Amino acid sequence: MRAAPTILHLDMDAFFAAAEQAAKPSLRGKPVVVGGLGPRGVVSTASYEARRFGVHSAMPMAQARRLCPNAAYLVPRFALYREVSIQVMELLGRLSPLVEPLSLDEAFVDLEAGGVADGTRSARRAGEQLRRDILAVTGLSGSVGLAGSKMLAKIGSERAKPDGLVLIQPGTERELLAPLSVRILPGVGPATGEHLRRAGMTTVSHLAEAGEDELVRLLGKAHGASLYRMALGHDDRPVVSERDTKSVSVEDTFDVDLHDRVRVRAEVVRLAGRCVERLRAAGRSGRTVVLKVRRYDFSTLTRSETLRGPTDDPEVVREAAGRLLESVDTTGGVRLLGVGVTGLADFTQEDLFAQAATERAAVRESTVDEAPSGPAAAPAPSPDEPPAGTGRRWLAGHDVHHDEYGAGWVQGSGVGRVTVRFEDPYATGPGRVRTFGVDDPALRPSDPLPLVRAAPADPDPDGPDGTPGGREADTGGKPGNPEGPEETAPPGADPEGQVRSSSPASRPKSRSGGGGVGAEIPSP
Repeated sequence: MRAAPTILHLDMDAFFAAAEQAAKPSLRGKPVVVGGLGPRGVVSTASYEARRFGVHSAMPMAQARRLCPNAAYLVPRFALYREVSIQVMELLGRLSPLVEPLSLDEAFVDLEAGGVADGTRSARRAGEQLRRDILAVTGLSGSVGLAGSKMLAKIGSERAKPDGLVLIQPGTERELLAPLSVRILPGVGPATGEHLRRAGMTTVSHLAEAGEDELVRLLGKAHGASLYRMALGHDDRPVVSERDTKSVSVEDTFDVDLHDRVRVRAEVVRLAGRCVERLRAAGRSGRTVVLKVRRYDFSTLTRSETLRGPTDDPEVVREAAGRLLESVDTTGGVRLLGVGVTGLADFTQEDLFAQAATERAAVRESTVDEAPSGPAAAPAPSPDEPPAGTGRRWLAGHDVHHDEYGAGWVQGSGVGRVTVRFEDPYATGPGRVRTFGVDDPALRPSDPLPLVRAAPADPDPDGPDGTPGGREADTGGKPGNPEGPEETAPPGADPEGQVRSSSPASRPKSRSGGGGVGAEIPSP
């Protein structure tokens, strides 16, 4: 435990939804819900306007539509969210070399390790400067908690939401925690919380009063002892910039149960390919392939196969996942499939399965070369492509560009039509709406635009005062150190944000709450 509030926790406000509102002027100030739009989709993030109607993350999308029928319902644009996350993590990296990302929009920072704070005033100054920098660079707001431990810093950012800062003075931990729910403590999930409730413990003060021996009896030695310490406000977990990642996985829930065995296998092959893409993007390989199957009755089965060595060969992972599928009965229907790789390593061994796959591919090629000429067989459709004859697929909220009207985004599509609103993040008001055929050659998907327009380059490299760019020399330093020279740390995020814990993870998350800007929980 630290004597100064030099651990910072940043949590961006309603991140996915806020990014969509910033990118789409017509949605600013209106309810926005981001998530899966199918019958079995769930809410990833809801804007604060939608939360007033009771919509929250992890809620079934059908329920959200009933609660807030007039909201804009959009499919996530992870490419945009990752780019914004990289910008945020770079700003955190300038504060300290010890940045611990927890997701795309959440991270701990050790301000003391970066030399930007050693007390209450400097910590507050660093936190306020960070919030200003994030707004200037991304156009979005974030809430900041400052405390002497990670647990209290996270509680502080929860109380600061939205768009605020809360500083918890060391020495006030027990008084602050006492009336809060046991679910506020790290490691207390729904199951543990229910177990404690049945024992008559619903608040943190109940845990402190019960004593360590009782918690150990209920939860086991390690968990009970740790929970008792946290109930007393003790949390000495350090901020770590690197954490060992144990697995990489992808999964999809289907709108309609899959019964066709051929289709199920095609989906497994597609998921295996996506899994390997993430694996390679992180520069990792894995030894164990895992298949997850959730059947029509919600029963979930997992199967795994350990290879002879780590691999990142897509053919090897596809074949292993296919073999695992053969051992699963899917006759009743499949609602979810997932493929993962565990036993990660930073290197790849030549695997016998990979060698065999290469040899088989060579044999197939030679067979094709030697085959007599004749009508060419039609290539098998990609699992990611829409069925033939249905036209291109336009997802609500995704970016498009029209040769005549310019940049826009999909409002909706169906019955052979797609409706587009033409506007960009820099417009001052809503853009116009047009409808096109789904196969209109002038309309095509495009990449997201930056939320904040880049500053134009200064045409005069040397201003009249002799300083570069014609501006006064900047003597400001890092936040919390106004006298020092500016320092730039390496970016704190990997562009893919999938595996390495030093880069933003891909778990969608948002929380509701309230707080005030610059609030502080004073000493007693």
